[in-house]
Amino acid sequence: MEGVLPSVQEKVRCLVPARTGGYAGGMAPLDLRRRPLKNLRLSVTDRCNLRCNYCMPEESYQWMPRPELLSFEELARVTDVFLGLGVEKVRLTGGEPLLRRNLPRLIRSLAAKGGLRDLALTTNGLLLGDMAGPLKAAGLHRITVSLDTLRPDRFREHTRRDDLARVLGGIQAALDEGLPLKLDTVALRGTNDDELEALLEFAKERGAELRYIEYMDVGGATNWSMDKVISRDEILRRLTRRFGPIEPVRETSSAPATRYRLRDGTVFGIIASTTAPFCATCDRCRVTADGHLFLCLYAKEGLDLRALVRGGATDDEIAQVISGAWAARDNAGAEERLALRERAPLAARRELEANPRLEMHKRGG
Repeated sequence: MEGVLPSVQEKVRCLVPARTGGYAGGMAPLDLRRRPLKNLRLSVTDRCNLRCNYCMPEESYQWMPRPELLSFEELARVTDVFLGLGVEKVRLTGGEPLLRRNLPRLIRSLAAKGGLRDLALTTNGLLLGDMAGPLKAAGLHRITVSLDTLRPDRFREHTRRDDLARVLGGIQAALDEGLPLKLDTVALRGTNDDELEALLEFAKERGAELRYIEYMDVGGATNWSMDKVISRDEILRRLTRRFGPIEPVRETSSAPATRYRLRDGTVFGIIASTTAPFCATCDRCRVTADGHLFLCLYAKEGLDLRALVRGGATDDEIAQVISGAWAARDNAGAEERLALRERAPLAARRELEANPRLEMHKRGG
């Protein structure tokens, strides 16, 4: 590491686990469970313009100071390092990523990178009406919109905003632009459990693929309890009663959703992180908007890549840190949570205040 500032040298030495043997160039090693690094969730902001009750139920939040956020150039550089380690898919997240000003400029930069097979974005859809065209023109491959209800009164209660019409308009704008579209629905008992069938009908009519997500005890889900979770098995029973026989889609994939097909060919997915974890095939990591690397959605500690990016480290040295961390990775957070005898939210309000990077809106879902 000749020519590197001593402080950066020391950070690299401290962050790379000694047992991995460091980074020698080329592809990143498998982790301790033989899982490759293929997916990067890249958060571009921690801010959000909704307050969904399963993610941000509290009255107020502290936001990351803007100078601490990685610039587009820094985000692109970090992405280059991950691509060099074998990452093939990048998903832009938040908070709400469309709140990041001039986001199409970053997408244009990322879309031009060799080796990137899939560039996606997850949004709540509130700003998508005006942004769908620029996103498509910049080179975005596909988009996922969160949609938990079709009822304006319920949307208002669920998000503390009266904007369902804007979300539905954003969905239509994405369809008009020809962006491949998925819709994500967090299934919540007592909130939207009477709309599961209607939401699938909505997606089917628009040629979008719906994914049901089990309510997870992670991030800001301070109101989580197991009795609010609608499991994959229950969802399938409900849909079978309405639509008839359902068959699994046979495929080999590390994607979080297990996919199913109705008799008419409609395909939907279920992300059963809470009751049927898929840790064994998880090949994704997350980088927060201020440059902290998390190897699991349930991880309580991350690695500060921003200090390296801004401290003079070379790309190879940053790759060494990431590669070493991945080689030592043994995370299976969802499986560990499932094994708990008494399961409660991952973090209470006081812990979130002390360590805000535990929040889902800071590390990307």
